[in-house]
Amino acid sequence: MAGGRRGPLLTALLAAWVAAAAAAEAAEGEARPEQAALPEERSLVLPMTASNWTLVMEGEWMLKFYAPWCPSCQQTDSEWEMFAKNGEILQISVGKVDVIQEPGLSGRFFVTTLPAFFHAKDGIFRRYRGPGVYEDLQNYILEKKWQSVEPLTGWKSPSSLTMSGMAGLFSISGKIWHLHNYFTVTLGVPAWCSYVFFVVATLIFGLLMGLVLVVISECFSMPLPRHLSEHSGQTLRSEEAHAAEQLQDAEEEKEDSNEEENKDSLVDEEEEKEELGDEDEAEEEEEDGPAAGADEERSAAQDPAPREAREDLGPDVGPDVGPDEALDAASEQPPSTDAEVAEDTLRQRRSQHADKGPSA
Repeated sequence: MAGGRRGPLLTALLAAWVAAAAAAEAAEGEARPEQAALPEERSLVLPMTASNWTLVMEGEWMLKFYAPWCPSCQQTDSEWEMFAKNGEILQISVGKVDVIQEPGLSGRFFVTTLPAFFHAKDGIFRRYRGPGVYEDLQNYILEKKWQSVEPLTGWKSPSSLTMSGMAGLFSISGKIWHLHNYFTVTLGVPAWCSYVFFVVATLIFGLLMGLVLVVISECFSMPLPRHLSEHSGQTLRSEEAHAAEQLQDAEEEKEDSNEEENKDSLVDEEEEKEELGDEDEAEEEEEDGPAAGADEERSAAQDPAPREAREDLGPDVGPDVGPDEALDAASEQPPSTDAEVAEDTLRQRRSQHADKGPSA
């Protein structure tokens, strides 16, 4: 009896479960057409790559550099999409660059922080440093605030040759990074083995490039003929000899000029010494002058007559010579008119003294 009662119960439960499953499938079938009827919203933000980035050289553009793992970039996604929807009204195109997939473009624009925004107007680029909010972006375009921002000109311009080389370096670094991830993640190779591989590959690549440059230089450089090489060697030796002679002449001229300067300095010193000696003699004469004058006055007061006779005899007779000695000196001098006059005057004075003596 118990087994007979359980059989219908299990059958009823199984029937109920099948009915529920069928109802669920029917509900899903009805919902799928409704979902398929709703079209997916298409993004108006144009992804930029290394192949189509030159589109920004024409017209007005706003670019956003982002990374999928960047939280700040994710916060501005909705604002950027809204800004792109109004791009037709603002007459501006909106694009975005994934720096992970396009490292070359990040190097071309020299992106160092994320997110990074750039404004482009007919090939002239400017960095937008405001917030990635729709209202600020809209005012930046409508009010033309970009005109007050200094443009990226010269070597900083993304279209310059320098930035093209920077893009190539960033592209190579991105490929190396992808290869490193392939070694460590996909193949499970240890990280230090990957580093060793890249170091060895760099050394080998450098050696090969050096070898290629040497071969190219040997192919394009033509060896000189023997007589030309000998002539060039002789010319080089003659130039060296001429340079040595010029150097020697310059040294000799320098020595001669030094000797002349030394001679001039010695002559100047001697002249200074002579001038000092003359000044000392003049000072001594000035000091002896008053004393000599006083002596002459005393001798003139004591013996006025002989002094007059000595004056008549000339400058060769000293002040201390007596009357007889003065006469002898006068007689020794060569005969002249002045000497004769002096002798006559002296005889007259002697005769006057002789006449005065007897009368006294």
